[in-house]
Amino acid sequence: MARRDTSFICQSCGAVYTRWQGKCEACGGWNTISEEVAVAASVPAAQRSGRKGRAVVLEKLEGTAKPAPRLVSGIGELDRVAGGGFVPGSILLIGGDPGIGKSTLLVQASAALAQRGQRVVYVSGEEAVDQVRLRAQRLGLEKADVGLAAETNAENIIATLSGGPPVHMVVIDSIQTMWSDSVESAPGTVTQVRTSAQLLVRYAKQTGACVILVGHVTKDGQIAGPRVVEHMVDAVFSFEGDGGHQFRILRAQKNRFGPTDEIGVFEMTGRGLSEVANPSELFLSNRDAGAPGTAVFAGMEGTRPVLVEIQALVAPSSLGTPRRAVVGWDPNRLSMVLAVLDARCGVRLGGHDVYLNVAGGLKIGEPAADLAVAAALVSSLTGAPLPADAVHFGEASLTGAVRPVSQAQARLKEAAKLGFASAVIPSGGLDGLDPPVTVRPVSSLAELVAGIAASAPRRARDEGPRETRNAAPRETRGSNDRNPPQRAVQHADWGDDEER
Repeated sequence: MARRDTSFICQSCGAVYTRWQGKCEACGGWNTISEEVAVAASVPAAQRSGRKGRAVVLEKLEGTAKPAPRLVSGIGELDRVAGGGFVPGSILLIGGDPGIGKSTLLVQASAALAQRGQRVVYVSGEEAVDQVRLRAQRLGLEKADVGLAAETNAENIIATLSGGPPVHMVVIDSIQTMWSDSVESAPGTVTQVRTSAQLLVRYAKQTGACVILVGHVTKDGQIAGPRVVEHMVDAVFSFEGDGGHQFRILRAQKNRFGPTDEIGVFEMTGRGLSEVANPSELFLSNRDAGAPGTAVFAGMEGTRPVLVEIQALVAPSSLGTPRRAVVGWDPNRLSMVLAVLDARCGVRLGGHDVYLNVAGGLKIGEPAADLAVAAALVSSLTGAPLPADAVHFGEASLTGAVRPVSQAQARLKEAAKLGFASAVIPSGGLDGLDPPVTVRPVSSLAELVAGIAASAPRRARDEGPRETRNAAPRETRGSNDRNPPQRAVQHADWGDDEER
């Protein structure tokens, strides 16, 4: 008879214990450990351990490696993130919030590949076949030759795929609903997810079919289940978006056959997801160019330049600890920029609430946004609007210097294409640059602050700095007279003569 092995596994991190306990020592989660029973093989352990392995053939590094042919769906944004198309024999994992549009995207991709003569099978473990048909009819794709099935058993799915003609792409929606006969755990547990994924990976490698898995996400946006599943697959994509905006972003977190810094931008419409060829126009639409506290950042997402609007609001705080709220950027990076503005430029924001937002819901991870964020903060503090036809990019160091960033030429070309006439960039990145717009180089944040303060309204120059300087101790105010960055602000005529 088969032997039954009982183990206790954490459903969050996959840690294995010999007995149940309330808290997982690996991830710190409470009530995440559940009992799982696995059926061991009927072969005795002594015979299994004594089995000899089969020798494999060793190859050399030199030789001609043929590039793997790709399955091109025709959806440009999806093919861009995948690295030019789907690789046969690969397995992909796509995660995203519920209702973000994962099933809609995969139905459109399946129909596009089927219309190109590829055999595609769509297996739904969460919806019935009629529900998938209704979605296809709403998208106008009911004529596509896509095989549909509503099944959750991994062995039945593999037997169905192996019994017919060769399959080019398989969609499993979702991996958390799959279960296998080899383990006696509920669907969605760590053991079932790992076992079902392993069976599908083995099928993809043996047959050359591309398998796409849909995964649920946790509250913090991470793909649910054990992290070992992400190591088993060849690519991990995240489908991001906000319910308050109509666009969606497909981002590659891992890709063995392509870049990991590319993004695909889609717009959710009544006819499904449509591609956005120029995301900069979408992110900059309906912006208030004359309002203080807004700056346009020329960023890079992979090989694509993207222009977004940085919005900042600096308001006096009545709390002992001022509030710092950030949407779309790293909060630690904002704290660093605020500290540099205080220590190196004399811009004191310790008594102000600071709110920072990346318009459109895009998430930025580039340090090159430091210059645009600093310009938006100073503009909001002084009430001086930045030039509407200018873009900003540059990395700020702890010394207050502005460091050059990569791909400056591509950023400036994108700005010129969208009608911007000038750019504020680091002075150290001008070598070999052929700017299509007027360039204003800055070497430090103090120089940037001085230029913005010089254009501030007279009332803001008289009231803003006096308030912040009076809030500081007198010995601190005296030491600012010997601080070169503070003198740069004073030379910009920010305040009256008596204050200087």
